[in-house]
Amino acid sequence: MSAEVTFLPAGKTIKVRPGTTLLDAAKQAGIAVRTRCDGKAACFMCKMEVKPGSELMPIGDVERRKLAGLEDGMRLSCQARVKGKVQAEIPMDPLRAAVLKQLARQAEEDDKLW
Repeated sequence: MSAEVTFLPAGKTIKVRPGTTLLDAAKQAGIAVRTRCDGKAACFMCKMEVKPGSELMPIGDVERRKLAGLEDGMRLSCQARVKGKVQAEIPMDPLRAAVLKQLARQAEEDDKLW
């Protein structure tokens, strides 16, 4: 029996064994996921948005405490274990997101000048 994970926005799909973490599945798929703690649920950097209908094993106590206060659907990829078919979106790197936001703001200002 195998499970299937699709990583967004890349759209890359990989088959893995049930029980594989999303972090390990991403590594197998050649997708970089930021982490500092090497998968020990200490750094909070590997969070992903899991799309509704995704089949993951129940959330553990450590992960539940770490994710308290975040919107529904967020999981730590080092803790979330695949059960069946999963769609997970990897957030954009914060620095890249900030740069793109600033560029968009500058483009709007330039449009107002013309």
